[in-house]
Amino acid sequence: MTGADEEPQDDAAVVSPQRTKRPGFVYFLGYGIMAPIARLVFRPTLTGRENVPKTGPVIFASNHLSFIDSIVIPLMSPRHVQFLAKSTYFTGTGFKGWVSRTFFTSIGAVGVERGAGQAAQVALDAGRGILEAESAFAIYPEGTRSLDGRLYRGRTGVAWLALTTGAVVVPVGLIGTQEIMPVGSKRPRIRKFTVAFGEPLDLSGHGSADSGKARRQATDEIMAAIHGLSGQELAKTYNESPPAGTLHRLADKVFPRERV
Repeated sequence: MTGADEEPQDDAAVVSPQRTKRPGFVYFLGYGIMAPIARLVFRPTLTGRENVPKTGPVIFASNHLSFIDSIVIPLMSPRHVQFLAKSTYFTGTGFKGWVSRTFFTSIGAVGVERGAGQAAQVALDAGRGILEAESAFAIYPEGTRSLDGRLYRGRTGVAWLALTTGAVVVPVGLIGTQEIMPVGSKRPRIRKFTVAFGEPLDLSGHGSADSGKARRQATDEIMAAIHGLSGQELAKTYNESPPAGTLHRLADKVFPRERV
């Protein structure tokens, strides 16, 4: 997921999303098998499922602590959720490729190809396509996983999506998922976790998606709601590598750019 993917983007960026698809047999089969098993094994605490609208476009805006978050949210959500994943997960050959393709399809992933281009905007356009199909889309406003457990400042792409499509935003607070699959681990550990779905936010009162001020204020409202659910310490900065070189750091302070 970027804000839509769990890893920071580099020069190899998202350029072309697959066509948005409705959930099919593999998804419902996978969900029907995996969700009950996950609840039985991990014994998660779920709150606020009644806050998720049953129909219409919905953006799940969540904090991001672990790779496993992209599996937890679809399995614990009361409705089908789609998110973005690398297209290589869907194009492998042989038995391994089949397993990868089946698994990511079963949890609602939509493949995106990588290459040079406007990564963030094309990823957002893919999310827009999902929402315009009256579906639910999950996004991490922080942009990438928090390695220190703090909640970082939100990027405004989530607000652009909400204000452009008219979708409501359901804030999601994840607690404890970093203990299931810490950074660098290859196998999940059995640990309890919490998923809290907050009350849906109608952000239309902030103004047009073309307004930077509206996007910033709407994003700050979303992050405040996530913070209320997760209880994390606030970082008050963006979760990204610092600008390289003295001139880049100075320019970033004097002319702060909008993160999408």
